[in-house]
Amino acid sequence: MPEFVNGVSATQIPGVSWRKSARSNPNGNCVEVAGLPDGGVAVRNSRDPKGPALIYTKAEMTAFVRGARDGDFDDLVD
Repeated sequence: MPEFVNGVSATQIPGVSWRKSARSNPNGNCVEVAGLPDGGVAVRNSRDPKGPALIYTKAEMTAFVRGARDGDFDDLVD
């Protein structure tokens, strides 16, 4: 199973399906995520689909999503 590092070009992550939230900005100002074979998640800027991807472990994404659900980051948005 390949390991990917932060900053890898999103084009170098083969066989993944990129998707974005239904709440994303219709002007393309959003992020896209893709599940990785090891359970991690890659994140890229939708405006630069060939650009760098940030790579997170399953544990990191679990902590982030649970924190978002709990309102831990509500102060960052309107």
